[in-house]
Amino acid sequence: MKVLKFGGSSVASSENIKKVIKIVKESSLQTNVAVVVSALGGVTDLLLKAGELACNGDEAYKEIFKTIEDKHITVVRELIPVNNQSGVLGHIKKMLNILENTLEGVFLINELSAKTSDKIVSFGELFSSYIIAEAIKSNHLNAELKNTQELIVTDENFSNAAVLFEKTNANIEAFFNQNKAKIVMFPGFVAKTEKGEVSTLGRGGSDYTAAIIAAATNSELLEIWTDVSGMYTANPNFVREAFPINNISYQEAMELSHFGAKVLYPPTIQPILKKEIPICIKNTFEPKAEGTLIVKTSSNNNPIKGISHIENMALVTIEGGGMIGIPGISKRLFGALSSEKISVSLITQASSEHSICFAISNKDASKAKQAINDEFSYEIEQQKIDPVIVEENNAIIALVGDHMKSHQGISGKMFSTLGKNNVNIRAIAQGASEKNISAVIAHKDIKKALNVLHAAFFENQTKQLNLFVVGVGNVGGKLLEQIKQQQQYLIDNLKLQVRVIGVTNSRKMFFNEDGINLDSYQQGLDNGETLDLDLFHKKVTELNYRNSIFVDNTASAKISELYADYLKESVSVVTCNKIACSSNYTNYLNLKQLSREYNAPFLFETNVGAGLPIIDTLKNLIASGDKVTKIQAVLSGSLNFVFNNFNIETSFAEVVDLAGIQGYTEPDPRIDLSGVDVMRKILILARESGSRLELSDIENDSFLPQASLDADSVPEFLETLKTEAEHFNKIYQNAAANNCRLKFVAEYDNGAANVGLKEIPSDHPFYNLDGSDNIVLFFTDRYPVQPLIIKGAGAGADVTASGLFADIIRIGNN
Repeated sequence: MKVLKFGGSSVASSENIKKVIKIVKESSLQTNVAVVVSALGGVTDLLLKAGELACNGDEAYKEIFKTIEDKHITVVRELIPVNNQSGVLGHIKKMLNILENTLEGVFLINELSAKTSDKIVSFGELFSSYIIAEAIKSNHLNAELKNTQELIVTDENFSNAAVLFEKTNANIEAFFNQNKAKIVMFPGFVAKTEKGEVSTLGRGGSDYTAAIIAAATNSELLEIWTDVSGMYTANPNFVREAFPINNISYQEAMELSHFGAKVLYPPTIQPILKKEIPICIKNTFEPKAEGTLIVKTSSNNNPIKGISHIENMALVTIEGGGMIGIPGISKRLFGALSSEKISVSLITQASSEHSICFAISNKDASKAKQAINDEFSYEIEQQKIDPVIVEENNAIIALVGDHMKSHQGISGKMFSTLGKNNVNIRAIAQGASEKNISAVIAHKDIKKALNVLHAAFFENQTKQLNLFVVGVGNVGGKLLEQIKQQQQYLIDNLKLQVRVIGVTNSRKMFFNEDGINLDSYQQGLDNGETLDLDLFHKKVTELNYRNSIFVDNTASAKISELYADYLKESVSVVTCNKIACSSNYTNYLNLKQLSREYNAPFLFETNVGAGLPIIDTLKNLIASGDKVTKIQAVLSGSLNFVFNNFNIETSFAEVVDLAGIQGYTEPDPRIDLSGVDVMRKILILARESGSRLELSDIENDSFLPQASLDADSVPEFLETLKTEAEHFNKIYQNAAANNCRLKFVAEYDNGAANVGLKEIPSDHPFYNLDGSDNIVLFFTDRYPVQPLIIKGAGAGADVTASGLFADIIRIGNN
């Protein structure tokens, strides 16, 4: 014989029940079957709510009763042939009358005992089993309905009764010895006491009912039919890469069930454990899917079978010097909790006996606090024990597997993976059997923790990077193009999956939690929300994705001020915006410190030299013990382009205009031509070399005439470039007369820095610097005479975007 159990989602509607009947019919062609069903989807909650409202004297219970009535009558009319409906509807209405009278009684006396609650809630399974049995019969199958209340006997612990197995097994054996039907339908969850009073087996009790019947009849298999294709390596609602486990041991299944895997009620396994009856978790909506087979010993070689979690947990700590060496503290503590019927999910105790920490459900937190404080009131008053500390909004996450103890390094890998992703661990528990390793974490970190652990233990080690890109103009647009072009290459060759989750322009912002299609991000922006930087930050932190990176492609001071907020949330920052790193030294230092503290890289390679590896090279020199003594550099691709193209035939104003058109200058060219941009760059290099310079410490020998410096607007400034043409021509002519070329040079030497336009002779490395190229000369203890030279394109959207992209990949490879 085989036992089939169908949960509430499997029997939530007439369409679903038709699928159930088909599965039952196919199974009955091979062997006799016992079918256990839950209440129709959602009905148990409705019954509980109706009882609660009635107890509170709220007539709204009648509306809920009407909903329950309509739901079952609708299912009857959709499932049962018209000729047979009258009798079925008559029986259902009699049962509904009893339920209505019971609720009315609760309403009148304003009292709802556990016994009465069991009676009310039992109607869900009694309704569903009767309707489904009649539907099976109407399909001309040999079926019978048997009320499990006549078979399963329990104690009087109403709402969570304990089964009296000796009497229960005898009843079940006697029934099946005389049963002739091919299919027997049973309501799950319900039972009766020895006195014949209605009792229930607790939420999830339908699984338990099926297991009791399977064990009593020595069935060949117990199938649990639900809405997922087995037990998964992690909750698929949190981890998209999670997959069904093909086989698992009883112990592993119990551990996963205890830690939140809701497809199986934990006590289910107990009745069939000794008899080694296999359990198969199957999907009603994909009956051909393999599902998960639960047996005595799993054949899966992976020592980790799954990652599970329990949400909404409170961490309770009791500590004090008065606990050390005192017998009976633990007994009193957990006795106080037991008296309040509070279940403890995790316990850890310091080896010094100074403190005991445990996890319970949030809903029990205040009750536990009161019970413990009452129990230890004398010790608390004498200051031998501190008042209990309760911290809510936590979760337990657990690795589960039978063979973890024979594999070294699993706990280390678990904790290092969480640590690298800034998931703080509040408490740890690991049994000597090592079937599970559990940790308490913040509730907000559940999704991130599950994903990083799943990636570490089950996936092919492809690392996912989640980008939030601010600014999709010239540089940002090119960056998205490059990411789109290289996505598959990064997966195939670097095992990096780069997803863009959020983007903004100057007006709108747009998110897609599954990753934005880079072919149509502009359309998403057009239809997106109005840009709100605070809301953008809130969305990034709420998503709390692993390996989140905030990418700033702007020149906005306001956006640069947000970097600290992102770093504090363990979100990496990649930026071509020079403002933050050239702001006051305290802010620069703080950002570097936050990056280290929260393990969130802060990378700004493109602050100097666009895509050239200038800052990275400098960092490597310093890290390897070298000391920078002097830096000479042409750091403005914009100014280099301008002075390489400026001559007698082409006016200075025309060249500046051309530089703007080709994207070499900022929208406000004064930033480039005033030398402020170069001042920021040499300041950043000086700071990365170890100097504590401020921007005001850098000497700027401007080549602009006073009229240009005094201009109040961009149009006014551009006009002065025309009216002061003679000034610029004279600068050019003087350089030409000396056989020199004009270069805007930045220099750092012995703690001092300056920038200015210089005449470069033909034998200098700067002389042949063409186009918009940059060049940097590092003089160090190791390169005292012949400097280390870095040279190449230092401006333009493409190369700047490539530098940003390189920083993103650098984070991925970290």
